[in-house]
Amino acid sequence: MGFKCGIVGLPNVGKSTLFNALTKTAAAQAANYPFCTIEPNTGEVAVPDSRLQTIAKIAQSKEVVPTRISFVDIAGLVRGASKGEGLGNQFLANIREVDAIVHVLRCFDDDDITHVEGRIDPVADADTIETELMLADLESLERRAEQTRKRATGKEKEAILILPMMEKALDLLQNGKPVRLLLDGIAAEDLRLLNALNLLTSKPVLYVCNVDEADAANGNEKTKAVATMAAAQNAQHVIISAEIEAQIAQLDAEEAAEFLSELGLDEPGLDKLIRAGYTLLDLITYFTAGPKEARAWTVKRGAKAPQAAGVIHTDFERGFIRAQTIAYDDYASLGGEVAARDAGKARDEGKEYVVQDGDVMLFKFNT
Repeated sequence: MGFKCGIVGLPNVGKSTLFNALTKTAAAQAANYPFCTIEPNTGEVAVPDSRLQTIAKIAQSKEVVPTRISFVDIAGLVRGASKGEGLGNQFLANIREVDAIVHVLRCFDDDDITHVEGRIDPVADADTIETELMLADLESLERRAEQTRKRATGKEKEAILILPMMEKALDLLQNGKPVRLLLDGIAAEDLRLLNALNLLTSKPVLYVCNVDEADAANGNEKTKAVATMAAAQNAQHVIISAEIEAQIAQLDAEEAAEFLSELGLDEPGLDKLIRAGYTLLDLITYFTAGPKEARAWTVKRGAKAPQAAGVIHTDFERGFIRAQTIAYDDYASLGGEVAARDAGKARDEGKEYVVQDGDVMLFKFNT
């Protein structure tokens, strides 16, 4: 699994329409009233990567298996959710389970679709949800910090270790700022401590500007405001028309390409969303290939060869010996594994090798 993103937003901003389009299912009910999504719906989609098709063709693979991404459509949140308003408690519980937040913002006008707060202002909408998440984190962390301080006074090692991170997070929250601001340049051990706190506002955010068909190519004034907000937060944003994506989901590849061209778009919004998500979570793809199958795998940037092997099977990581590694460009230009090996482009890498995006790998391991 590449990563798990929770689709959130105020009611009636297009969350479920986007989810249905992305997963090409009707699992989530899309309707013009609040809380039409009561239980979180989860769907998986293949991550598009043209490199995988090239590798499969060269390797003459019988099967092509892309890596996959999971989307969770989470019930709409309203002001007061941190105190249990609407479906607040359920929303907050569901969002703790995801790796990143895909925050859908309404950037279109439509008198036939109501807005829960009676106005169209995506930046204000983002602030509403951010505030509720910060309030929920603040309440949770203040309670835990008090207990941790007592344990630290009693010289408990783990409490002494994690308390400084708690205090940093509390300082941000008490000043109305999300905890994810700590992520910039954070050391690996500090990141482990921060992740252990499982705070809602420590999760990276991708803002999705949901626009109408006319603004899908270039956006509008509302999307510009979101872009400014995202830049200030070091966050990602993409412009997508959920309605266009819903239509594309019903077409075959040729029809979809023609439809997009007519709209002045060069790719589906899903592709943009996945790329932005990969950037957000700092993920890369490596490949395995053979006559049986060509397959894409996702790891965090900076992962070493044994960790990458472990994505396939834990036994591969435990018994790791070495990894034959070929850069994608070499594999594609030379025509596969044998030619790359003959040209001296197939390298045997050890346990300290840091996997690069596009590596074609063959692992050697002890059983």
